[in-house]
Amino acid sequence: MITEIELTLTPYQAFSEEHYKPAAARKAGVSPDDISWLRIIRKSIDARSRAIKVNLSLRVYINEPLPPPVKSSFHYQGVHNKPEIIIIGAGPAGLAAALRIIELGARPVIIERGKPVEERSSDILLLEKNQGINPDSNYCFGEGGAGTYSDGKLYTRSKKRGDNSRILELFACHGAPESILYEAHPHIGSDKLPLVIKNIRETILSCGGSVYYNQRVTGFEVTGSQITKVITQDGKSYEARAVILATGHSARDMYELLQRSRIAMESKFFAMGVRVEHPQELIDSIQYHGQKTEYLPAASYNVVEQIDKRGVYSFCMCPGGQIVPSATAPEEVVVNGMSVSMRNSPYANSGLVVQIVEDDLKPFARYGALAGLALQQQLEQQCFRHAGSGQKSPAQRLTDFVNRKTTGSLPASSYLPGMIASDLSSWLPRFINDSLREGCRRIERKLKGYLTKDAVILGVESRTSSPVRIPRNEDTRQHIQIENLFPCGEGSGYAGGIVSSAIDGEASAEKCVEWLANERKA
Repeated sequence: MITEIELTLTPYQAFSEEHYKPAAARKAGVSPDDISWLRIIRKSIDARSRAIKVNLSLRVYINEPLPPPVKSSFHYQGVHNKPEIIIIGAGPAGLAAALRIIELGARPVIIERGKPVEERSSDILLLEKNQGINPDSNYCFGEGGAGTYSDGKLYTRSKKRGDNSRILELFACHGAPESILYEAHPHIGSDKLPLVIKNIRETILSCGGSVYYNQRVTGFEVTGSQITKVITQDGKSYEARAVILATGHSARDMYELLQRSRIAMESKFFAMGVRVEHPQELIDSIQYHGQKTEYLPAASYNVVEQIDKRGVYSFCMCPGGQIVPSATAPEEVVVNGMSVSMRNSPYANSGLVVQIVEDDLKPFARYGALAGLALQQQLEQQCFRHAGSGQKSPAQRLTDFVNRKTTGSLPASSYLPGMIASDLSSWLPRFINDSLREGCRRIERKLKGYLTKDAVILGVESRTSSPVRIPRNEDTRQHIQIENLFPCGEGSGYAGGIVSSAIDGEASAEKCVEWLANERKA
C-alpha cells in the first residue's frame, strides 16, 4: 500500500528519517517495520511561535518493494540536422529554452558572451581580491548567468508564469539535490550549481546543440521585420532563422545595441538600495525566538513596507551567506549576496531596496527607454567614487545611517574586497535615504533587534531586476516589431530569478519552435 500523510513535528523529530519514521508509522496505523520506504513530498518550518514546528508531507510505502528513483519526465532527442534556433545568453532562460527546443525537435545554437561555468571562478576570485573586472566574466556574466555564483536560490513567489515543479525537476535530473523538490524554499548553493550547469550543457551538446563562448553579440542584420544575422565582437556572423534573446538584466550593451538598431524597448520600474548584513546568530535569535538548535537551518527573513507610496523591501536574503562584488564594468561598485549549500557563514545579508517610480526617471528622460539604466549607472559610479579604490564598498553602521551619524569604525563583514566608512546619505538620492530610514524603523517593530550597531549597510544594491522591458506579443511571445525575435527572461523584463527565468525561457522556446515550423510550411 502507498499512502500520503501530513505530520507536524518538532525540529528534532523532522531532522532525519530515523527520527520521523516512528511518527509516520503511528499516523499510518502500522508498525515501523512495515514501512519499506518514505519519500518527502513537502517540508516547511513554522516559526511563528516559540514552539517551532516542522510541517512534513510524506509518501509512505507500506510492505511495498523499494520504488525506483524519481524518474525524469524530459525526453531529449538527437537534433543534429534539425532547424536551428539561435539563443543569445546561457543563463537560466537560455539554457531552459535550449533544453525545451531539443525536446521539441529543433537544434539550439547558444551564443554566450562569457566563459564556460567552470572557468568563471578564476575571474570571480580576482574580483574578490580587488584585482580587476573582466567585463564578460564575473558574478553576472558567463555560462549559468548571475544566479550560478550568487546563491542558486530557486524560490519564486510567482504563481502565474508556469510550472515551478517542472523546472525544479529539470535541475534535479541534472545533479541538484532531490531536496529542492520538496523544500518550501529550495536552494542549491553556489558551490553546487556550477556542476548542474555543466551537466545541462553536456545534455545540450550530446543531443546535437551548440554552445559558443566568449562571443558577445555586437550587431544584428535586420531585413524587413526579421533579424537575418547575429554578429559577435570578433566579426563572426550567425545566420538567423529565429532568435531567442535571453540575456541577463546587467547586459547594458545589449540594450544599447537594440536602441541603435531601432528595435523597440520600454522603460520598466525596478528597485535600488543597499545590502544590509547582520550576525547570523542575531537573525537566528530573532526568527527562532532564541530557540535555535542544530536541527534548524540558518534563519532568513522577508520584509515588505509601503512608505509614501513606495515599496521598501528585502531582496535576495542570504542566510549564512556572503556579500559579493557584482559590478560588470570598471569604475562601478555593485553589491549582491550569495550563500553556499551549507549556509554556514556567521553572517546573514539581504538587499534592502526602494521602489523606483516614474518621477525618479524624469531627469533622465533624454535616454528614452534607457532612463532607468542611466539612473542605475549613475548611482553605481557615485558608489565607486566614494569607495576609494577598486571594488571596495562604501559602508556604514545601520544605526548610524538611520540616526544620521558618522560611522567611525565598521564591524566585521563577509565582503572580501573590503569596506570604506562613508556617510551613505551624502550621495544616495534623498528618496532612497528617507525611504530606507523609515523602512528600517518599521522593520525593527517587527523584528526586534534588527536595528543594531552590529549591522552594516554596503552600497550599492542596484541590480535587483531589469530597468528595461523588451516588448512582446502576449500570446505569441514575438517582439512587437521583429517577428523572429523572442525576448525572454530577466534581461527582457519578464522574470525575476532562476526559476521564473527558466519558466519564461521554456514558454518562449515553445512559441518559437511553433512559429518556425509554420514559417517552413509557408
